[in-house]
Amino acid sequence: MHPDQIKELIHAGMTCEHLALDGDGQHFAAIVVSAEFAGMNRVQRQQHVYRILTEKLASGELHAISFKTLTPEEWSAQRG
Repeated sequence: MHPDQIKELIHAGMTCEHLALDGDGQHFAAIVVSAEFAGMNRVQRQQHVYRILTEKLASGELHAISFKTLTPEEWSAQRG
């Protein structure tokens, strides 16, 4: 799966203030920054994004993806 396709799916499923994706075509790592994560723990945040990609993961079209999920405030604090 092409990284742009994954980004489009995530953007279509949720509002992101920032979305970065890196990968080799089979394994991907994403940074997802969204206000939708407010009040969620780390597992809930990842589940929120995985729900968007469930069909692609189940079909094998998307093999593996890991997430760093942050609120805009957390993202801003990390960037200093």
